[in-house]
Amino acid sequence: MILHFPTLKIFRNGEVAGDYDGPRDADGIVKYMRGQSGPSSKELKSLADFENFVENDDVSVIGLFEGDSKLKDSFLKVADTERDRFRFAHTSNPEILKKTGYNDDIVVYVPKKFQNKFDANEFKYDGNYDTDKIKNFLIHETNGLAGIRTPGNIFQYMARPLVVVYYNLDYVKDPKGSNYWRNRVLKVAQDFKRKVYFAVSNKDEFTSEIEQFGLSDRKESDKPLVAAFTKDGKFPLNKEFSIDNLKQFVEDLLANKLEPFMKSEPIPTEQGDLKTAVAKNFNELIMNNDKDALVEFYAPWCGHCKSLAPKLEELATKLKNEDVVIAKFDATANDVPPQFEVKGFPTLYWLPKNAKEAPVPYNSGREVKDFIKFIAQHSTDGLKGYSRDGKKQKKSEL
Repeated sequence: MILHFPTLKIFRNGEVAGDYDGPRDADGIVKYMRGQSGPSSKELKSLADFENFVENDDVSVIGLFEGDSKLKDSFLKVADTERDRFRFAHTSNPEILKKTGYNDDIVVYVPKKFQNKFDANEFKYDGNYDTDKIKNFLIHETNGLAGIRTPGNIFQYMARPLVVVYYNLDYVKDPKGSNYWRNRVLKVAQDFKRKVYFAVSNKDEFTSEIEQFGLSDRKESDKPLVAAFTKDGKFPLNKEFSIDNLKQFVEDLLANKLEPFMKSEPIPTEQGDLKTAVAKNFNELIMNNDKDALVEFYAPWCGHCKSLAPKLEELATKLKNEDVVIAKFDATANDVPPQFEVKGFPTLYWLPKNAKEAPVPYNSGREVKDFIKFIAQHSTDGLKGYSRDGKKQKKSEL
């Protein structure tokens, strides 16, 4: 069991109601906790209630129902489970229904300060009463062409490829400047509907992401910074921001003409039996090598990793004449390839030589004999020095 610190708990009436899994910034925590108090969906009883609710700086998710319906039941269930992410309200008030023109619908209203000429000001759900479809609509279909991506709503921007434009975005202190750059992003985004997702973010809120793209030295620039997240890696725009440069960047991204950015240690000039993989040589050493591979993703400060290190050295020496690569990879100094999920240290993966696009998590024992037994059993062509059950082969006498 891996413990994470700090750990936050939510209490109701003196009893633990659950773990806190919301944002870790002040505004996000406040928004999350407000969503945990009171009813999950506010009933709007008058037109004034409706107008006050949609005047908020956050999006408003409103169920408009003439009477009881399966869609209303599903809407209220979704409000119960997603209350920490969105603001919900519902109404059957005839005056509100007449003004909006809806009578059995779920509608997301965009705050006035975020409205623009490229997007609709409201998004209407067109599906049935399936709660999963309603959640998917809220998360993926209400951002518009270039939504405002923050640490608190990052869950809405997981689709790929995603192009993020970072600048001094601040709709409180500088709404005009915020819209100036966002409108230029929107102008490009409209040409790539359903092909690429776009978002704008405050660069001070995403300093770590900017560092991950190697753009830290340009953070003080008055011009926006641009980076793309894809299933194949991370791609920064290495030119000054302009509409033409952004458009060309996206076209090149879709045409696979760009090289992904990798944080990497230098490629080792010498290798021992235990290979050292870094981001720049990972494909050559592991993915494109015609051998099976066992890779450890580690952190230099990790105590378990330090204990495992001599065992991997011994394992690599014992298997140095076999068609298998034993390698270590410092996941704190190098970008982890996107096909690997590393949540703790050490994390080990087995990669059969003919199926390396589907790495297998290694969850067996961590003694040398355990590794040998696993590798002998799972090696593509078997080992020369060990039987399939991991027992050392006796040399035949002449």
